[in-house]
Amino acid sequence: MPSPVGRHALVTGGGRGIGAAVAKALVSAGYRVTITGRDRVALDVMLDQLAAPDRCRAVTMDVRDPGSVEQGMGQARSAFGPVAILVNNAGQAESAPFHRTDAAMFQRMLEVNLGGVFHCTQSVLPDMLASGWGRIVNVASTAGLVGYAYVAAYCAAKHGVIGLTRALALEYATKGITVNAVCPGYTETDIVKSAVANIVAKTGRSEDEARAELASGNPMRRLVNPQEVADAVLWICGEGAASINGQSIAVAGGEVM
Repeated sequence: MPSPVGRHALVTGGGRGIGAAVAKALVSAGYRVTITGRDRVALDVMLDQLAAPDRCRAVTMDVRDPGSVEQGMGQARSAFGPVAILVNNAGQAESAPFHRTDAAMFQRMLEVNLGGVFHCTQSVLPDMLASGWGRIVNVASTAGLVGYAYVAAYCAAKHGVIGLTRALALEYATKGITVNAVCPGYTETDIVKSAVANIVAKTGRSEDEARAELASGNPMRRLVNPQEVADAVLWICGEGAASINGQSIAVAGGEVM
């Protein structure tokens, strides 16, 4: 098997939050890394932070659009060759009571959180099958393992990611490819910042009170750090995790057991 230095890892939503932390961890471990996203400015800022121009590239890509995915994957392969590791991190969360969740919101949540995983995974599988080795890591959520009020569409999409993870793990188990999910609880990301702002606007609570409410479900009474999620992803990508397959690993301080 090639060393990490010879492997190409692609991280969707790699410009910020968990995706950025994952990209940093993979670069530090010696992988060649492509980060993708819709915000070119954020991607370029992240490239500067990674400070490894010979091993990092950024590609503008919308995971909801199969054509954009194919174009972006082609650019990534042109730079670093076949994709050996795919981290499906791109995601979006919107909240509303279910009776106010319209069809458009429901579709948006499915398209980015579940459809994006589908499109990107289909695109890289030929590379992995040809080499007889691959790692697919889906960044799901504890919302894919349990239910949460006011985010029914998001929960439905993330539950779909878990189901897809399990199905693919079985389908490709004999091909040298593992498929797993990491399921963070509330994490210090832009999604949580938006959730805090939403709580403040709707309830009049302070930001500290809103953050404490989100952290209250974690037995450690704190939000998860993106680096903690990245460390879990990095382990799954390594040789020591070769028998870890079809798993949904909660990174949530014991919230989900």
